[in-house]
Amino acid sequence: MDKMRICGGVPLKGKILISGAKNAALPLMAASLLSDETLTLINVPRLADIATMANLLGQHGVELGLNGNDNSLPRISGQTLDLKASRISSTLAPYDLVRKMRASILVLGPLLARCREAKVSLPGGCAIGTRPVDLHIAALESMGAEIVIADGYINARAPKGLHGAEIVFPMVTVTGTENILMAAAIAKGETVIINAAREPEITDLANCLAAMGAKIEGIGTDCLRVCGVERLRSAKHIVVADRIEAGTFAIAAAITSGKLELIGTRHEHLLSLWNILESIGIKSEPTKDGVMVCRRTDDLQSVDITTEPYPGFPTDLQAQIMALMCVSSGAATISETIFENRFMHVPELLRMGADITVHNSTAVVRGVSKLKGAPVMATDLRASVSLALAGLVAEGETILNRIYHLDRGYERLEEKLRACGAKIERIRA
Repeated sequence: MDKMRICGGVPLKGKILISGAKNAALPLMAASLLSDETLTLINVPRLADIATMANLLGQHGVELGLNGNDNSLPRISGQTLDLKASRISSTLAPYDLVRKMRASILVLGPLLARCREAKVSLPGGCAIGTRPVDLHIAALESMGAEIVIADGYINARAPKGLHGAEIVFPMVTVTGTENILMAAAIAKGETVIINAAREPEITDLANCLAAMGAKIEGIGTDCLRVCGVERLRSAKHIVVADRIEAGTFAIAAAITSGKLELIGTRHEHLLSLWNILESIGIKSEPTKDGVMVCRRTDDLQSVDITTEPYPGFPTDLQAQIMALMCVSSGAATISETIFENRFMHVPELLRMGADITVHNSTAVVRGVSKLKGAPVMATDLRASVSLALAGLVAEGETILNRIYHLDRGYERLEEKLRACGAKIERIRA
């Protein structure tokens, strides 16, 4: 099993080209199930989760073609992927594939809408909480689905097809919004999704569906109105830049007293992070090609943070900002409101000399003068990168184990950091 060796203490300086967003690419790939024509996705990141979704779609009969990079487009580093579901050969999403990734649940809505049946294993992924799929199921049932959960599978049927409905989500759900948005695109009649998630990745999905011929109003708001059409056509779509990767590298610049230009980043997608960083002592400025991030003061100040649905502070940046708070002056309270088990990186940060106390869903972080390198173990995707960030500023050597978590969500992380001066290398098993 691969490891990563990090020697801290080097300020990062340079430019980093931000990859296409994993959390946008996965639902976009699932959207290919809605049409028998080709969907071409540009700027798809090379990640383990992308490969998992490709394997799952292949199981359903989707033809996939990989066309390399499109060098004619500026600020694009990802691959081009053609997906054509001319015929759905199977509506089964088996456990062996679905267990690897939570986003596999995104095939449920498209399969049910197009084929009127689906059998999808209850999903796996990072061990950061239960993340139940009951909101997906209740919404699809209101659209005419008959659903039974048995033997670890969601067994769904819609003998008469799905129909429009008013969906009121009692809480914000990203994958729930994506699943229902895709299903509604080819359902009969009008579907209204109230309290829809507003993440940029959902806007990206809605824009792609619209390019395929879907009729969607309210894109970017918490109320989506979808008028179903009989069929969707082919389209080409560029996957939006990964705001979580950009936020991670922004924090890397902050924690190492460095200066990074994040190429391809949309400043408006990370306003909550920029506001927090400004309070801490970090400056962010839009540039022609992205965003420049650097310190504006030597003494960073701790600030309290609460994770919230977009446009609030992202739960996917909570572990990374905690690493920064570990070496900031004062004490910070970090409250996690999205997932109930997302402080698993804390014991590993403690091994590096951090001062953190956890009370249920709240962590109190007291800044220390320095962290020290140590052997640490990744427990999930974002936890793993928070430990890498801590290693970048720690005194001595940090060995990060179980980095397969990193490979699920960060494309060529060590290469990008090393190009900006970091002393980091992958140790092959």
